[in-house]
Amino acid sequence: MRKVFPWLTNVSLYGCLFAGGDLLHQRVTHKDTGELDWKRTRNVALVAFCFHGNWNYFWLRALERRFPGRSVGTVLTKLALDQSFSSPLATSVFYTGVSVLEGKEDVFEDWREKFFNTYKTGLMYWPFMQFLNFMLMPLYLRTVFMGCSAFLWAGFLCFSQQNGDGTAASAVTWINASGKRILNRSANEEK
Repeated sequence: MRKVFPWLTNVSLYGCLFAGGDLLHQRVTHKDTGELDWKRTRNVALVAFCFHGNWNYFWLRALERRFPGRSVGTVLTKLALDQSFSSPLATSVFYTGVSVLEGKEDVFEDWREKFFNTYKTGLMYWPFMQFLNFMLMPLYLRTVFMGCSAFLWAGFLCFSQQNGDGTAASAVTWINASGKRILNRSANEEK
């Protein structure tokens, strides 16, 4: 299927994995109540389907056409272009796109408050993932690989938009607090 309909398969999988990242964030955040905000997940999925999956599908192909091959120099060139152009664009579209779909009065508020921190945090994650992508993945699987990598990243973005400030430190603090809350609840249930 992915070789017959590569665009549809890649974009659909990317959107589903991004939505899954939002659901992961919600499950951890609302572990006590079990409530899920399906409207929010829909909004994240729409942004991923309409922009992120399409953008990455065509962006990765354009990079490969312009800089074909897997030599270290070529991969580092693709990586530098990806992190200096595509990453800021994708982060900006996520924050503003979800804000538009949520009907926020100031759709640039999250972007202004969290973009720079999120971009710096992404520089700790995406260069490694994209290096693997450019070195190991065939072109037709690169968007899928990015989607799988984006599953965790989407969880982080959703956390940052709802609860955090775009920094890795706030995510680690939140994860530790969630883990302690779960352990305390389990200990209380055993008593």
